[in-house]
Amino acid sequence: MPTWQAPNPEFAQAVTFAVLSMPAAKHLGFEFGRVDPGEVEIVQPFRTELTQHNGYFQGGVLGSLADFAAGSAAGTLLQPGWVNMTIDYTVKILAPAKGERVLARGQVLKPGALITSAAADVYSVEGDDEILCATALVTMRNVKLG
Repeated sequence: MPTWQAPNPEFAQAVTFAVLSMPAAKHLGFEFGRVDPGEVEIVQPFRTELTQHNGYFQGGVLGSLADFAAGSAAGTLLQPGWVNMTIDYTVKILAPAKGERVLARGQVLKPGALITSAAADVYSVEGDDEILCATALVTMRNVKLG
């Protein structure tokens, strides 16, 4: 895994502010567990309204968390004054997600000036046990503000 250098010294604050101010992120109610250059961890506590009828996290929620994690990881490598937006993502559900929380770990695969490729793995967590339940490949479009 490469070691990335963030061009914005305030990358962690910029990413967490940009993401957590989004209405969709507020609705999900997740928080950041870790924000490093090119890598991010999102922690989503269990909430009944994010599940299917049987108590498993709904697949769209897993996809959203993967998108947020990968996009946030990509965001850590942006220049100051830039943001990113998802232009494509593919999610593969590998196992049911049931537990006290879900962790989404995003990582940059290939940064670019306008397009960044990233990935995310999503784990269901119960106690100390983590089960890989989804994986995603995400393409982000980098946009200069103003």
